[in-house]
Amino acid sequence: QVQLVESGGGLVQPGGSLRLSCAASGSIFRRSAMGWYRQAPGKQRELVATITSIGNTNYLDSVKGRFTISRDNAKNTVYLQMNSLKPEDTAVYYCNSDLDVFRLRVGLYDYWGQGTQVTVSS
Repeated sequence: QVQLVESGGGLVQPGGSLRLSCAASGSIFRRSAMGWYRQAPGKQRELVATITSIGNTNYLDSVKGRFTISRDNAKNTVYLQMNSLKPEDTAVYYCNSDLDVFRLRVGLYDYWGQGTQVTVSS
């Protein structure tokens, strides 16, 4: 099973930026689509962004133009650059992987990493 380790979260003021990283184990990373999700207190986990094995990306409407997902296959790592952060972006952010990007959009996985907390507050 792929192991996922998220990092890069923290406390940032509104309008600030953070870059999240997700390091994945395993040799199938470069063939896998990757997704970033977030879960705010009292809310369901939602898909924020996906990137396919060939670099096609898709975003939640509320983060379009502010967030950018990217990947480095040499490092088995996917990133989420978050700019112009808003208080409503506050959540625990998780990543996951799948050979099928459509299954990422459903997001029904038993395994999740520990996540990384992002707090946007003045």
